Amino acid sequence: MLRNLPTLFVCAAMCAIANASIAADTTTAEAGTSAVETRFQWTTVRQQKRAFNSPYSGPRSLNGNRESSQSTTATLFLGANLGSGTEFYFNPEFAQGVPLSQLQGLAGFTNGELARTSGPDPRIYRARAFVRKTWNLGGAMEAVESDDNQVATSYTAERLVLTAGNLSVLDVFDGVDYSRDARTQFMNWSSLTYAAWDYAADSRGYTWGAALEYITPRYQVRAGRFLMPMESNGLRLDTRQSRQHGDAFELELPFEFAGRSGTLRLLGFQNKTVSGQFDAAITLARTAGGVPDLSAVRELRTKRGIGIGAQYELVKDLGGYVRTAWNDGRTETYAFTEVDQSFSAGILARGGRWGRAKDTAGVARYVNSLKGPHRNYLAAGGTGFFLGDGQLNYGPEKTTEIFYSANLLTRAFATLGFQRTTNPGYNRDRGPVNVASVRLHITF
Repeated sequence: MLRNLPTLFVCAAMCAIANASIAADTTTAEAGTSAVETRFQWTTVRQQKRAFNSPYSGPRSLNGNRESSQSTTATLFLGANLGSGTEFYFNPEFAQGVPLSQLQGLAGFTNGELARTSGPDPRIYRARAFVRKTWNLGGAMEAVESDDNQVATSYTAERLVLTAGNLSVLDVFDGVDYSRDARTQFMNWSSLTYAAWDYAADSRGYTWGAALEYITPRYQVRAGRFLMPMESNGLRLDTRQSRQHGDAFELELPFEFAGRSGTLRLLGFQNKTVSGQFDAAITLARTAGGVPDLSAVRELRTKRGIGIGAQYELVKDLGGYVRTAWNDGRTETYAFTEVDQSFSAGILARGGRWGRAKDTAGVARYVNSLKGPHRNYLAAGGTGFFLGDGQLNYGPEKTTEIFYSANLLTRAFATLGFQRTTNPGYNRDRGPVNVASVRLHITF
């Protein structure tokens, strides 16, 4: 109980600030436009993994024994409309958690709320501090409702938007409505975005950078450049962006079919990092002896990939999405997770279909794969940041996830979830793995 006191004190303080700020929110002369807004979220996740078949394990394997995991995050969303199309957002965040197997042994981890810096001791840090500048170019005015990091305002249908500062790349890119938020939707890391997109981020999932968007009713196009960590999966970012950086480009095309709306997205990405190459590590190990080691062959390299995704409203309160992506498969994972090819698809239903408008339920399938060089490296006993069973009987890692989220009070939601993974860590000799989840999410 005493160990949880810092968590309770921090959450209580952030709730008090949020409640006080909500009462103080103001509205500008333009109807429906907020000058200052404050929102707050608190999410706790508890997961239980059953023991599974594990004839052997390596230095970075998922533990074959029964395990439990927990995480808690609290975020304060501060937003201000500064006028002339300029908005500012600031997010202090609190996080604490204990992952399954020290966050090792899976490509698609089961809890998207667990960052790689998670630990039993509470940490408070700046998650975001960014500016959004909008140039309205014409067309009808579109009202935008208040949301996390979005003050209530209006924009024209055609506009140019610059977002710059400390943020998550996923704040701007790959805005899938049905699968992007581990606090309210699917929990697996593969649900957050394209699993094969090694997108720029520190080990908490945030970075610094800028993105420019051109938005029209017919299409949207955006491009951005962001800082990469100093080292693979590190917390400290490399400010020398001419040396290391991550670039992203996205084309978004809305469409209608059978009277229902959908969106097609095409993503291209390129990372420039000081990183290791699998074949080079294998070659060196054959010459010098021992197991392959990526740290021994790191140099400045470029990694590229593409992603294709779509979402579609099937009927009222029922929609689905699909994502697939590839990267070159030759270079080590630097910022996200160890996937060279990914496919995911899911369906999300809102409770209006059964008389509970704020409830949601979903089912999703994730298939993550490795290319030849990455497979050979792990089979030879090499380790990545997350993976390393000592040997490998390769098979794609496949996960099915289901959940039901029930609205308990006006701003509180409880979720029951289940995930089943075959070939954990791409190894046919281990698994399957079953994980049950309970999540509580509160907003103000």
